[in-house]
Amino acid sequence: MVTEPAATPDLTSQTIGVLGGTGPQGKGLALRWAVAGLKVVIGSRSAERAGQAAAELAEQAGLPGPDAGGPVTGADNTGCAAASDIVLVAVPWDGHDALLTSLREPLAGKIVIDCVNPLGFDKQGPFPLRVEEGSAAQQAAALLPDSTVTAAFHHVSAVTLADLSVAKLDMDVLVLGEDRAATDQVRALAETVPGFRGVYGGRLRNAGQVEALTANLIAINRRYKTHAGIRITDLP
Repeated sequence: MVTEPAATPDLTSQTIGVLGGTGPQGKGLALRWAVAGLKVVIGSRSAERAGQAAAELAEQAGLPGPDAGGPVTGADNTGCAAASDIVLVAVPWDGHDALLTSLREPLAGKIVIDCVNPLGFDKQGPFPLRVEEGSAAQQAAALLPDSTVTAAFHHVSAVTLADLSVAKLDMDVLVLGEDRAATDQVRALAETVPGFRGVYGGRLRNAGQVEALTANLIAINRRYKTHAGIRITDLP
């Protein structure tokens, strides 16, 4: 029996929230999703700061601003979580647990994408930090029992995301999670960015080494003065 390929998830009716959307990684992904025609809510501790970031992104993307009914708006973190269907967590590691604990209720029933990399830096360069739960994504899953937690977008260069003169980003996005429908949704979200390919990377128990690999990429980028990503070979 021939199995029909699964339909590509429809993201046009979804709102994408970005917690940490005023930081480089979150802002860069929000920009690319806005350019792709998706509705995006920037989240920040300050609603005013989030609104300013949304206006800046709209201007950069050549889209109507928030005051003109544009697709990118801003809100405080609670408002962002409540207004969104899929929520990216792109906040600093040292505030990860406290923020997610505070947002457990508005994130209930949502797909949550954790892209946080627990890293330290010293004179020898970047290194992965030990996380009691195993990874930032596993910590998120423990803190958000009523959400569907996935992990993705760890290895994407914020500098490249912010540069719209780079029309096609040649890299794979590893997507991890326990729920097939959710990981398919996140893979589809990745592929709204030209050049990205969403690749299933295993269950959340495998997220630790994916997060830690970012330390290696930072070291590569520093040595070779580039913005390296990853590609998985021998896939159709």
